[in-house]
Amino acid sequence: MDRKLYRSTHKTFEEYCRDRFGHNRRQSYLLMDAAVIFDNLEQKCDRNDHILPTNEWQIRPLSKLDPDIQPEAWEQAVESANGKVPSHRIVKDAVQRIMERTQVPNTYQLGEVCQILAKNNSELRGKAGCWGIVNQVNDFSCTVKLWDGEYTVGLQHLKSYDYLIVECQQMQVICDRISRVYSSGLEESVQKFLESLGRLKRAYLTVLEEKVLSLLELEIKV
Repeated sequence: MDRKLYRSTHKTFEEYCRDRFGHNRRQSYLLMDAAVIFDNLEQKCDRNDHILPTNEWQIRPLSKLDPDIQPEAWEQAVESANGKVPSHRIVKDAVQRIMERTQVPNTYQLGEVCQILAKNNSELRGKAGCWGIVNQVNDFSCTVKLWDGEYTVGLQHLKSYDYLIVECQQMQVICDRISRVYSSGLEESVQKFLESLGRLKRAYLTVLEEKVLSLLELEIKV
């Protein structure tokens, strides 16, 4: 996918996934992540048990843990399921117990995409609903990059979009592009368009949004 081989037959990865597999690109990313986790469990879990996941939904919660801890959480979930393949809920509960045990007050990660919740915070006025990229993780706050700069935001004012790693990487690129154009000082109407991109609730640009942003990038180069 990184080599964009799908372009030999389709314009976008979304179109390729729907034509080839019958589901959207997010589901494809989820399945790819699940395959990596499955391989990790297959290699590190007790081979005598032979209890492994049977679908992607069961192991999705494990994506919140480091690979070294994923087998421990899975084995705990299998035990809670009385030696059977555990459900999504059981795995999620096992993951939550491990996260609480480690006592990490801030579970956000660098590069994670979060929504700003500006309620009762005057310093975030005008930023409600905006998305940003976590670029510094503090004990009880994160420094988040938005289209117009960086903000230190308390955990109570952040909500993760739970995007996949590849989606977070895509949004990082989009954020950098918007920031460059926004800082160039183009007309107010252009800045309003960029601000609207800063409130997207999806991990990609539409074809039209991509065309407009690319045109603006050409304009500031000229």
